[in-house]
This record gives sequence, structure tokens and C-alpha cells, in this order.
Amino acid sequence: MEILKVKNLCKNYGKGNTLVKALNDVSFSVEQGEFVAIVGASGSGKSTLLHILGGVDRPTSGKVYVDGQDVYQLDENNLAIFRRRQVGLIYQFYNLIPILDVKENITLPILLDNKTVDEAYLKEIIATLGLENRVKHLPNELSGGQQQRVSIGRALMNRPSLLLADEPTGNLDSKASKEIIELLKVSNKKYNQTIIMITHDHNLALNATRIITLDDGKIISDEKVK
Repeated sequence: MEILKVKNLCKNYGKGNTLVKALNDVSFSVEQGEFVAIVGASGSGKSTLLHILGGVDRPTSGKVYVDGQDVYQLDENNLAIFRRRQVGLIYQFYNLIPILDVKENITLPILLDNKTVDEAYLKEIIATLGLENRVKHLPNELSGGQQQRVSIGRALMNRPSLLLADEPTGNLDSKASKEIIELLKVSNKKYNQTIIMITHDHNLALNATRIITLDDGKIISDEKVK
């Protein structure tokens, strides 16, 4: 089932002689349960693309459909609801709330939505992440790898249509990086979670099932990983 469709997406910055085409007529689709890596050099447009997919930044032109919904036809209020309910974001620098413990950080999207936490699912996620002995710890009491595990848990908690990871291992050592990539693969297989990961590291991208390469705002290759 097609969960994401991107059609003729363009994003421009500046005008006239200072015009920069960050994205230039980008089109692709993603099936539910795919693990897609988007790779490219700095300035290729990959982070701009991720932000537009997540409803964080509006395109200059083109369409983004998630679960059949034309995302940028939504007003600001419904766009905020879309981001909260249908997108799970994992950043390089974790973005955890420092005064909230592990459990509170993971369940924050549910609580912000005034919903009841599915305690069985929460327990399963915490076990999958290996954080059973850390649920009452604050972020500053955790290692970088543990903090990123919490951000993955937070991203999964709402069972989002898309999990978007922006250089998720960029701030970690090699051991923690491997652990985080394995956790993303587990969430992809165990929960059939659709994942789109931005990375400049081609070796990291090989952990995905598909690699899209961007250069100067255009897709130059789109390949399945063998």
C-alpha cells in the first residue's frame, strides 16, 4: 500500500540572481513498511526534503500526500495535528525535554494529544529499546545512545504513518550508531514501520531496503538494496 507520494516537489530560496533551487521537481512514492535512505552531499536538498515530508517546511510548489491526504492543503491547525499524529521525528541531537524522565519523554506525543497511553505498547517499546532500567532517569543521566533510544521510542509511540530520521547517528560513536541502526531495523520489521532516513554515510544507507540519492535538488538514482 502506498503511504507517501511526492509529486513534482520544488523548494526555492531567494530570488533573481540569488535564487537557489533546494529541490527541483522531485517525485517518488513509498510503500508502507519500506525503509528508505535518502543520501547526498551537504547542500543536495535531503534535509529540506525531510522537513517538507514532515510538515515542518512548506514547498514552493508540488504535492505531498501521506495516507492519501494532501498535506499542504491543511490549515495550520490541522497541519500541527498531522505532525503530531502521523509523523515521528528523530533528530541528530535527540531534542528530549530535560525535566522529563524517559517514560514522560516517550509518552509526550500521546499526552499532548490528550489521549490515553497504551501501557502495554509503551512497555513493549521500552523493552525493545532496552530501557527497562532507565524509565525514571532524566536525559542528563543517560548516554548519547540511550537518549537517542528514547527519541526513537517517542517517535514510535503514536504509531506514525512515517518515521523520519535526520542523521540519527550523527552525534554518536560507532558502537552506539550500530545499536541505533539495528533498533530502526527492528522497528521496521517488528511494527512494519515506514522509515525515511537522511544520511550522508553511504555505508549507513545500506542498512535500508532502498536508497534514493539526491544531487543539487534532484533525484539522480533510486535503487533497491540487494
